[in-house]
Amino acid sequence: MRGTDHAGRVRLRLTARGAVALLLVLTLLGQIFSPGPVFVVGCVAAALLVQPRDLLPLVVTPPLVFFATAAFVEFFRSLRAASMLQALGLGLFTSLSSAAPWLFAGSAVVLAIAWWRGLPQNVRELRQDLAARAEVPRPRQGEETAFDPEPEGYFEPRVYGEARD
Repeated sequence: MRGTDHAGRVRLRLTARGAVALLLVLTLLGQIFSPGPVFVVGCVAAALLVQPRDLLPLVVTPPLVFFATAAFVEFFRSLRAASMLQALGLGLFTSLSSAAPWLFAGSAVVLAIAWWRGLPQNVRELRQDLAARAEVPRPRQGEETAFDPEPEGYFEPRVYGEARD
């Protein structure tokens, strides 16, 4: 989504899906060249370009995106191996363990940028929405409910007609 700021410049704002897609593409490209640094750059770009109301979904996705891209790349690398399952497991272990500092750094950067851009407000709004949904209207004193509690035998099957001899 595009908008303009007070100086008339066009600024790009992505939805949560768009920011996750951007992060996915950059991380996938980074798996070929340099997985860690490209992932962190993708995290920064996604966190800066996402709309403020979509910060919460973005904050939780970087580890999942990194794992999905690593699994995708390692799956195709393991196709050439004699033991595909063993190569996939070893490749994933190696890829994820060697890039763990970058994964933590990217996740921390996304969290820091999102916090700066208004993540606490998003969390407050989510809590208010959940609290509003959890409130069940209770009948007033002396007012009857719209339905009766379950009658005894409610879950027993009904038999229609009479038994045949």
